[in-house]
Amino acid sequence: MSPPVSLAIQPRVADEGRRAFADDLATALSQRPRRISPKWFYDAEGSRLFDRICGLPEYYPTRTELSILQGRAAEIAQQIGPDAEIVEFGAGSLVKIRLLLDALQSPRRFLPIDISGEHLQGAARQLRADYPGLEVTPVVADYTQPFELPERLAGAGRRVGFFPGSTLGNFEPEEALAFLRQAARLLRGGGLLLGVDLVKDPQLLHAAYNDAQGVTAAFNLNLLARANAELGADFDLQSFSHAAFYNAPLRRIEMHLVSRREQVVTLQGQRHAFEEGETLHTEYSHKFTIDGLRAMAARAGFGIGPVWTDPQRLFSVHWLPAVQ
Repeated sequence: MSPPVSLAIQPRVADEGRRAFADDLATALSQRPRRISPKWFYDAEGSRLFDRICGLPEYYPTRTELSILQGRAAEIAQQIGPDAEIVEFGAGSLVKIRLLLDALQSPRRFLPIDISGEHLQGAARQLRADYPGLEVTPVVADYTQPFELPERLAGAGRRVGFFPGSTLGNFEPEEALAFLRQAARLLRGGGLLLGVDLVKDPQLLHAAYNDAQGVTAAFNLNLLARANAELGADFDLQSFSHAAFYNAPLRRIEMHLVSRREQVVTLQGQRHAFEEGETLHTEYSHKFTIDGLRAMAARAGFGIGPVWTDPQRLFSVHWLPAVQ
């Protein structure tokens, strides 16, 4: 078994990540409206909080997608084929991949990609212990930017992407299309297993992003705590509130951090004024229709394969062959 490709470059990746976070946050604070990518949620604490969100009673996406993957694992494995290399984009805690690994015929290698190196390495170590015959090669990278994968293993089957959790919905439509086009190139000859959340009753959506325990609020505010710890910023977390709402015309949840008072925040020597009620937008979560997702995938160069949903049609899992 070869060593994880990320180990040798971990310090450099961490330094580059902090610089990129600082640059992105400075840009976000300097523009109107203020907006930063949700990828910066996922330091070790953010990843831990997101794992808690996934277990909340209001947060249906994780358990619904897991039920689809579990119930349809044999059908999915038939589409993927034997000896596959699995590439998971935004791998996180590596919970859902286990359902696929258990169903697949002799998977050869698993390449989880995530921006949070510390969290990824810990999850990868546990996966190696639980699947001793599987080569696990974590890649610490920002999959929204150009990156390279290791060479394919000799004799391996298809290279197949796995992108669960409706993370595609965090992109603007043009960004989602660009990601799918990149994935179609990386996975040529294989395919992509993609989980996306579906359009539904706004009340269900509101509850999912405003849980009674306040875990989603803590997850949102942790972005500011991370900026204080890593970048020396001076955000007063008590002076910001979590806000999430469903924008029905645009079919998306919008998540913001709202300034509760007039205040000034300092980041790397620069002062940034917030008016009372002014926000820093932290995340979109677009919702899809099945036909709309398939049309986007076709534009990106994928073929159209089977789609699986739960009985309430809350969530969908798509097999998209990378035919070109």
